[in-house]
Amino acid sequence: MAVHNEFGAWGEQVAEEYLRHKGYSILERDWHYGHKDLDIVAYEDDTQTLVIVEVKARSTEAISTALQAVSIQKEKNMIGAAFAFARSTGHFFPSIRFDVITVVGSKTDYKLEHYPGIIKPGAQGRRMI
Repeated sequence: MAVHNEFGAWGEQVAEEYLRHKGYSILERDWHYGHKDLDIVAYEDDTQTLVIVEVKARSTEAISTALQAVSIQKEKNMIGAAFAFARSTGHFFPSIRFDVITVVGSKTDYKLEHYPGIIKPGAQGRRMI
């Protein structure tokens, strides 16, 4: 596995542990729908919300932030894959939320930021920040 892929997998593991600690149930990790993928598919029991999480891990944000690395095309792919996932389960989810988690730094010293609901399907301007 390439170094950047290993770092990304590590970032997803850190994000998964964070979400579990916050009380989320992890349904899937690295779920694929054709060429589209979902990093983490979780369920928030309190709100009965399906939560789709894009994880961006970066060693540094010198050139651009990890959050800026989530492109419009990636958002569109996430939304399409999320609805495919929901259909594939045969379960009705009262709501679906799209989050981003960024992990910046090294494996021994990093900062994690969680942006719940930052991607809004069909919204102009897409992001809340």
